[in-house]
Formats: sequence, C-alpha cells, structure tokens
Amino acid sequence: MALASLSLFSPPPPPPPPKTLTAIQNSGVIACLRAHDGKTAMDAASAALRGGISVLEIVMSTPGVLEVIKDLRKDHPSLTFGVGTILNVEDARKAVKAGAQFLMSPCSVTEILLELEGSEILYIPGVMTPTEVLLAYNAGAKIVKVYPVSLLGGEKYISALKKPFPHVPMVASQGVTTESIGRYIEAGASAVVLSDAIFDKGAMQQRSFDEIERLASCAVLQANQAIK
Repeated sequence: MALASLSLFSPPPPPPPPKTLTAIQNSGVIACLRAHDGKTAMDAASAALRGGISVLEIVMSTPGVLEVIKDLRKDHPSLTFGVGTILNVEDARKAVKAGAQFLMSPCSVTEILLELEGSEILYIPGVMTPTEVLLAYNAGAKIVKVYPVSLLGGEKYISALKKPFPHVPMVASQGVTTESIGRYIEAGASAVVLSDAIFDKGAMQQRSFDEIERLASCAVLQANQAIK
C-alpha cells in the first residue's frame, strides 16, 4: 500500500530534449558560416554539407542569409540549420520565419528567450561567467554558448564551468580548432562552433569549395571520434 501510494506521487519523467538539441549533441560540431554574398554562402554551405556537416549556422550579417536558410531547409530537410548573431526579437522572428531551427547570440537576450518560450526553436544564448550560465538556464535556455572560450581559458574553462553546472549543455565557441575538438568534448562541451577551421578565409576568398569540403570532413571525423 505504501509503495502504491508512493507511485501516485512520483514526479513525471522529464520531457525529451528538443530534436535540435539532440542533433547538436550527436554532431559535436556546429559549422559557423559568414560570407560577403548569398551565392558564396550557398556554395560554401553546400561544400561543408558534402563534407559531412549536419549542423550549420549562418550569421545574420551575411547578405541573403534568410533565402539561403530557406533553400538549405528545402534541399536538406534531414539536417539542422540556424542563424547566428541574433541580437533582437525582430531578427529572431525573421530567422524563424525563414526556417531556422536554432538561433544563436554572442550574449543572452532575455526577450528572445521569452519570445521562443514553448517553441520548438532552440535558442542558444552566449555566456561568459557562472552567473550568466545560471541566469540563462533559469530563464529557460536548454543549452548555452560559452563565448569567447579561447580567451577565457579554452577547454580548461569548460571543465571548470561543468563542475557546478553538469546538467547544463554547453557549446564552446571562438578560436576552436579542429585539433582541439576532442579536448573540448572531453572537458564536457556538448559541441564546438567551428568557423575559420572549416570556412577558411583564403578558401572563401578563392572560392575553393573543395578545400572547405575537406576541412569539414576532417572536423566531422574528429568530432565523431571524440563523441564515441
């Protein structure tokens, strides 16, 4: 009888994580793309996807970013696409309307968290300090971006942050190299953001998309090994 009564008051199981969060954790890499025009953005994104990238972020300042997101979602419905450097609700709404599955900011914008509350769209706010991690998580963030991670101490800083916040998924962003992916994931990061490590400035300028595909393939290989 006591056991039966206890079961009646057992808390319900936690809800499953958002599909986009699961996709990011399974990938280990978010490829971050910025380009001078929409055509280059589309070509570079396609090269990265050929290299095995499954989660791609395009920064809001890229001309034609919303059209690129629409086209990518149409051509690759099983992959995950987001828009980065979202700093206000208006841009967040535009990105969501275009089909973005996640939004990312260099800082935490409470208005965007409130705007997306109860939505399937994943918002990844930027944080630096333990206090900012706590505030973002308590405000409803399912995952946070530690930025600029290399200036804060790199993988050692991720390891230090995870000690008080083991339940908070974290993305390491800024200055991460392909060679350091494994160290960040071992330190507790759910994923890393790679920008120049995939979208090399020289390759972008020369439109060397084969090189971008190669760099993407190397990053995916390192991430897969680290996750396993």
